[in-house]
Amino acid sequence: MSKRITVVAREVMRDNFIEIDGTATVKDALLEMKSKDSYILIVKKRNNNDEYGLVLLNDIAKKVLAKDREPERVNVYEVMSKPIISIGPDMDVRYCARLFDQFGLSVAPIIEDGKVIGVVTNIGLVMDGLCKMLD
Repeated sequence: MSKRITVVAREVMRDNFIEIDGTATVKDALLEMKSKDSYILIVKKRNNNDEYGLVLLNDIAKKVLAKDREPERVNVYEVMSKPIISIGPDMDVRYCARLFDQFGLSVAPIIEDGKVIGVVTNIGLVMDGLCKMLD
């Protein structure tokens, strides 16, 4: 009988995300994304009662590029998803994958003690999580 290995979100998370203010322009966001080689934007909370937002390149492609809007005239808050579904750092990657499937997600931030500490992607779940279970 084989022993089942548990891999949790913390083990497959990435820290290559950018936190940005919602009032920043899409142009500024794109420049920062390019300079830091990151394609995930976490939109900061405005206050303690607010929620985090999320912007992916897909959002910019659909809401700015496809609609021929000028990136320097569009604010990040106009294209973000908010509120977002987040996961805890100790969630089993199998449950993460189910959550992604159930809600059509490709990325989710990991929040610990009210702060974003990383992000999990479908790629990380499979290439880091599932592959680790195969070892």
